[in-house]
Amino acid sequence: MRHASAHPGDVFARHRIDPHRPDVPARIAAHLREHGLVTVTGLASRTDVLALASRIMTVTEHRDSDSDGITTIRDTGHHAHRAGFAGFGHGALGPHTERSGIPCPPRLMLLVCGQAAQAGGECVLVDGRAVHADLTTVSHEAVTALAQPRSAYFGAGDGHPSQVFTAHADHTMAVRLRLDGLARFSPIVQPYLPQLRAAITRHKATVRLEPGQGYLLDNRRWLHARTGFTGDRVCWRALGQPRFPMPDGFTPAPVGARERLPSIAGAQR
Repeated sequence: MRHASAHPGDVFARHRIDPHRPDVPARIAAHLREHGLVTVTGLASRTDVLALASRIMTVTEHRDSDSDGITTIRDTGHHAHRAGFAGFGHGALGPHTERSGIPCPPRLMLLVCGQAAQAGGECVLVDGRAVHADLTTVSHEAVTALAQPRSAYFGAGDGHPSQVFTAHADHTMAVRLRLDGLARFSPIVQPYLPQLRAAITRHKATVRLEPGQGYLLDNRRWLHARTGFTGDRVCWRALGQPRFPMPDGFTPAPVGARERLPSIAGAQR
């Protein structure tokens, strides 16, 4: 099975929804339930980002946000080398679940570009459903190990024990992951980490956001990352719980379809 990342324009166009339509909450809800990812344009300010976020989620404040729940992400010049603060530097970030080290990570994340980097700073998106299907095809043992309860620990001393894949009662699956210095894995899992990393690489898609462009993702399905950059890159981020019903996780690909499951938006040949 050979996959390649799709052209960024294909990824963005495939999941794009006009955020200014009056029916946008319903359209976003339907698209998220099926695909777990929505892309948007025309959000020119922090106020625009908060307005859209407030229509589709209960925005939650946290350590890095302002009182309105919006976090401004940029290179602060003094956070990059602190564990858990790498997003406020200019280096690359590996694929991860947002706030993986708390008991219940936010279900939704909206990220919008306010100012693009001089060079680099592309967003990297990875569909956890495709990674799960890929691993199931390549190594059922890997998926079994990665789903063992409490086989991973994410975060610092106040982090949370969990597992990479979690099966829910409604027969859906969720992914939770980070692969930096704040991730620890049991001996059961460690032999399969190279296969996990390889599957993630096969399903990466890189998107360069221009000002006003962004994406909304299901944090139980999609991993996101960032390439290193130079210049004053500014993004606004909102986290929260959806204002509409969603299944507990994503529906795993049917067994017969897994070998032909495409990467994020169709593999290039």
